[in-house]
Amino acid sequence: MDYTYEYYKKSADYIREVSGGFKPELGIVLGTGLGEYDRRVEDPIVIPYADIPNFLVSTAPDHAGKLILGTIEGHKVCCMSGRFHSYEGYSFESLAAPVRVMKILGIKELILTNAAGAINTSYQVGDIMVIKDQIKLMGLSPLAGPNIPEFGPRFFDTGNMYDRELRKIALSCADTTALNIHEGVYFFFAGPQFESPAEIRAARILGGDAAGMSTVTEALTAAHCKIPVLGLSVMTNMAAGVLEQPLTSEEVTETSLRVASEFEKYFTEILRRIPCESC
Repeated sequence: MDYTYEYYKKSADYIREVSGGFKPELGIVLGTGLGEYDRRVEDPIVIPYADIPNFLVSTAPDHAGKLILGTIEGHKVCCMSGRFHSYEGYSFESLAAPVRVMKILGIKELILTNAAGAINTSYQVGDIMVIKDQIKLMGLSPLAGPNIPEFGPRFFDTGNMYDRELRKIALSCADTTALNIHEGVYFFFAGPQFESPAEIRAARILGGDAAGMSTVTEALTAAHCKIPVLGLSVMTNMAAGVLEQPLTSEEVTETSLRVASEFEKYFTEILRRIPCESC
């Protein structure tokens, strides 16, 4: 399929119509087990993904599949409760849709959250990693195909993809939470299978601190659109081979729920410290 600016604008136009012209300034993507944070949105306008033209539909467990517009800590937000993954059968090119639609809607910054496996053995289950950079060895890209200049140039820099200033804010909030906060590198694996112990050993050698199956396509699309990104990974399990036990999706969900309350406090403090256009 040839994706065009008008293709994404059709999604944005529908959202504007349903929301009465609501213009968000901050995009938020809630990952596995973190979707309950959407209840903090004030005066929410809830739109199921399935109702939005040219949009995708969440099929992964614990992903509600709804767009929520409203206000959190003074920020006008476009909150995705549930995201999309390549393992659901979506092409990398199609995964550019959410961020491009949010760009048209008007967001100026994007916060990505996810559940991840700890590659770094100094991390513990329940810790939070502020993403400093990412490794994606697959040659696929959400920006493949004809370039859409309304979003950005054909070739673009990713050196500050995870914005330094936003990372500083997130790290400065470490003393407000009981959770351990780290800064590290997110290593992308396509899934849906968990990584093998050998893959994790290789990822560790290459500099990966946490492994996950999402986030990179959204971050790359945002970089193309020149949208500053903050990435937060919740360590829901130790990566394959670190412990002598099998990995399960149940463990991921269980840990997400266990740390949810403390993570929400930390996340809310970050939002309070991010400068707010509408405050």
